[in-house]
Amino acid sequence: MQEVNQAFADSFKLDKPEGALVSSVEKGGPADRAGLQSGDVIRSVNGQPIVSSGDLPALISLAAPGDSIKLGIWRQGAGKDVTAKLGSADEKTAQASAKKDSPNQGKLGLALRPLQPDEKKEAGVDNGLVVEQASGPSALAGVQPGDVLLSINGVAVKNIDQVRATVAKAEKSVALLIQRGDSKIFVPVNFG
Repeated sequence: MQEVNQAFADSFKLDKPEGALVSSVEKGGPADRAGLQSGDVIRSVNGQPIVSSGDLPALISLAAPGDSIKLGIWRQGAGKDVTAKLGSADEKTAQASAKKDSPNQGKLGLALRPLQPDEKKEAGVDNGLVVEQASGPSALAGVQPGDVLLSINGVAVKNIDQVRATVAKAEKSVALLIQRGDSKIFVPVNFG
């Protein structure tokens, strides 16, 4: 989970910077079985609003493992309700790696290239682009060479043209989901 700041709110078309941003979902875990996805913003638990990401664990701790809870989420510009059956938390994600190849840079300040089949397997992902170089807005936001770009504004990244098109349509910022080592985090990138 991550805090929803104004840059994320703008990127995800939220009316205000509230909620808990889902940065990764454990395959086969309770969140995955409930249908939660990276990029979802959890806005309520059993009708109780989530103002900051710290509210989520407090509200979930009121329920016992095995209980079902109703989550109000925001996904790709629309509200939705999902029901999750609580289990025990045990996260594990794969390692990501990067090899040097030909960079391809644009407005975002990123030189990206597709993952090779062996890198996809090692990282445990189906799609993604390796960051070869980071400069400008992306470097300021903390994106680093070797990061794997998984999604932009909550939409899975399939190729460089898709990233260019999404960035071209963005007004002020985009939210990048990156995998670094065994962690997945959202990074807001502001253009100006």
